[in-house]
Amino acid sequence: MSQTIFDKLKPIFIVEDDEKEENVSKNLADYRDQYLFLSRNNKVYAYVDLKKWTTNEITDKGLNMKELRSHAVSIKKIGVFNPKQPISVPYIFQILGEPIVLVKGDNHELAGYLRREDMLVEMFREDRNTNLLKVLLASIPMGIFVVDHHKKIVNYNDSGLQMIRSTAEKVIGADAGDIFNGELLHQVFSTGKTTLNQIHITDEMGVLVDYSPIETADGKVDGAIIIVQDLPMVEEMAMEIEAVKNLNRDMNAILSTIYDELLVVDHEGTLIRHSENYITDFWRSDLKELVGKNIPELEETGHFSPSVTRMVLERQEKVSVVQETNSGKKILAIGNPVFNDDGELMRIVIASRDITENTKLKTELKQTKEITQRYKQELSRLKNKTNPSNDIIYCSAKMQKIVNQIEKIADFSSTVLIHGKSGVGKELIARAIHREGNRSDQPFLTINCGSIPENLLESELFGYTKGSFTGANVNGKQGYFEQANGGVLFLDEIGDMPFSLQVKLLRVLQENEVVPIGSVTPIPIDVQIVAATNKDLKTLVEKGAFREDLYYRINVIPIHVPPLCERPEDIPLLAYHTLQSLNQRYDKNYHFSPGALNLLENYSWPGNIRELQNLIERIFVTADDEVINEDFVGQFMVTGEVQRSRPMVSGIIPLNEAKEDVEQQLIMLAMKKYKTTTKAAEALGISQSAVSRKYKRIMQYE
Repeated sequence: MSQTIFDKLKPIFIVEDDEKEENVSKNLADYRDQYLFLSRNNKVYAYVDLKKWTTNEITDKGLNMKELRSHAVSIKKIGVFNPKQPISVPYIFQILGEPIVLVKGDNHELAGYLRREDMLVEMFREDRNTNLLKVLLASIPMGIFVVDHHKKIVNYNDSGLQMIRSTAEKVIGADAGDIFNGELLHQVFSTGKTTLNQIHITDEMGVLVDYSPIETADGKVDGAIIIVQDLPMVEEMAMEIEAVKNLNRDMNAILSTIYDELLVVDHEGTLIRHSENYITDFWRSDLKELVGKNIPELEETGHFSPSVTRMVLERQEKVSVVQETNSGKKILAIGNPVFNDDGELMRIVIASRDITENTKLKTELKQTKEITQRYKQELSRLKNKTNPSNDIIYCSAKMQKIVNQIEKIADFSSTVLIHGKSGVGKELIARAIHREGNRSDQPFLTINCGSIPENLLESELFGYTKGSFTGANVNGKQGYFEQANGGVLFLDEIGDMPFSLQVKLLRVLQENEVVPIGSVTPIPIDVQIVAATNKDLKTLVEKGAFREDLYYRINVIPIHVPPLCERPEDIPLLAYHTLQSLNQRYDKNYHFSPGALNLLENYSWPGNIRELQNLIERIFVTADDEVINEDFVGQFMVTGEVQRSRPMVSGIIPLNEAKEDVEQQLIMLAMKKYKTTTKAAEALGISQSAVSRKYKRIMQYE
């Protein structure tokens, strides 16, 4: 390297980081060079271009260290020239990157710096470095032509020759304006401004051209650089760029529709970019201001906790966490690592979603499910325990009173006496007591005391031992009391129990033990007795046909079941239930007309529910039409037992209007049946003249 380069070497003016502010301003007051250098611990680490400030700003106002640091450029970016080392192409590119070059002396210490232009000029003065220039030009994929101040082409690269379809002989020394646009080239020389992206098409070539001036140190244009790109290549690049733009637009459109907040973080945890949708009150500042900031460091400052970025960096795998902000918001963050082909972490994509409302709704849903489950259990309990009307069909107040009574005695084992006429459903009441009571999971046995002979009834109730009597089971037999132990024993028609057995029954009830026939050993039992009768036991006691002590023993809780004639409002419901059961069994669709139900309701039903069920089944089997009307039902009713018919009321109307309507119907029915006003008046219980007058008025409006 020639001595000339050292003549152009400029000294390094160093300012220490910890130097006092007044000293910095004082030292800079007389400093006229463009660059100064910053040092820390006696080691230069950066340089500052003073052209960023005016002379007045430097001399009058003074510069502080904070301003200098904010504009400092690391010397790691600057090329370092060592005269004893050869120059390479990468080194030339490094020199081109910054405006100055550091120079080391013989002792490897910094001797000063050179401006980039001086370094390049001096570098190419030597013949051994000219090949480097050729290599440099050849390594550039675009075509390059160097024009001197006479607008003659003085150098080129091979890529340029190929793009303009020419040769070196035709190019070197040729007027650049003859090959390219002379007018634009003249404009560059006259104005010193660069002209870019000019299309130049001739018969030989089609290229995109950039014209840039080459200036001297004093700002004069001393030449030009012409850079060309082949149009097919440019077109291909443009198409690729357009495709990338379209893809970018599509990606932005997709990202804008995504509810989640998306962040892209590099391998060090620095935020690179984010989606348009982001959780505004999750970050303490605008997310745009955090681009370039380290996410794990934000966790340390208390922005949020925990940092999914930190966890992905530590684990090198997908991580899902729930973060909580200072305001109490819950954020679900999912971090997905992105690895390169070598398996190294390259990016982290974080998707975050505000799940505060979801969490709240989930909690509320869980609470609702718990409440629903409790309601379900309560309804099940009410249905299976406190609602004995599952099998008892009713709507009357009298039956509701019985159902309420069953609910009250359900948790007790007291003896119950059910009395009512035959067919009123006494056994249903007994089963309801068992089902709703605390013995529902134990046996329920029933025995009719009036249908079994006395000697057989005793063995059935109390059982017998082996060989107790002729014809007995060789192994003996448990009686109903033993079989029902822990449960309920229903003694139907207890009023017909033989007098001799009443004594034994009384002992069982008093002692809670039973002695089988043929045995002398009592067997403890725990059985709730529910008895039923259609007789007046008190009258039987007075006649001596029923033991008084037994009567009081079983009549602890009496339940009277009224006959159907005393609760006519239950009749339509029972009839409908029975008909629906038959419809389901035989896959039919019969139903009663209102008149038919009215007729059934006004029947006396001496046989009660049993008679009603039998009659409904008879009607069902013989019916021809799906609608069963009153005329068809009337064929099956026993004469003389239908009570006075009640008017059917299906809705609320004014009372006077209802009276007129009923009166009109009665008169028309009477006239249809008796034909004469005299007989009709007799049946209706009013005068003949009143019937005649009312009938004429009715017929007048018909």
